[in-house]
Amino acid sequence: MTQRAQLTGLLDRLAIDDLITGYARAVDDGDWPAYRALFTPDGRADYRGSGGIEGPAAGVSAWLEETMRLFPVRQHLIVNRQVRISSVDGEAGDSAEVRADYINPMRLDTARTDGERADAGHALMAPNFTSGGRYTFGLRRTDAGWKVHEVVVHEKWRRASEDLVPHPR
Repeated sequence: MTQRAQLTGLLDRLAIDDLITGYARAVDDGDWPAYRALFTPDGRADYRGSGGIEGPAAGVSAWLEETMRLFPVRQHLIVNRQVRISSVDGEAGDSAEVRADYINPMRLDTARTDGERADAGHALMAPNFTSGGRYTFGLRRTDAGWKVHEVVVHEKWRRASEDLVPHPR
């Protein structure tokens, strides 16, 4: 492999890493125009593995926008990224696959309003919801850089719990 090919591969990996991080930030920040901009024009998202829907990115974006209103606090942590860039005659190709694990803590927007107190100075608040699993991203190189052609969510586990938090005074 030539030095030029190595440099191209490194630059591709950095751009892909930025794309995956952009995905997490767009969902967590509720930036749906940014979410849609991550995809190719024919890009698709499949959230059926976590109880959601599958379809064109624009339609799934609308569903996410509505669904994520239930979770005003959310943070995707996408880790253990395994990137495989296609190869054509020893040179980097125009497609890639990324498999990455995720953990996704969120807080439901349903704070207790019945006045029930757990103990002095604390109140029961909305439950936390945490899930974990793996994303599979199919990527394409475009004139505008790397874009998501397809993302599939493979949820492996989920947990809900109510936390005691300091009562606002």
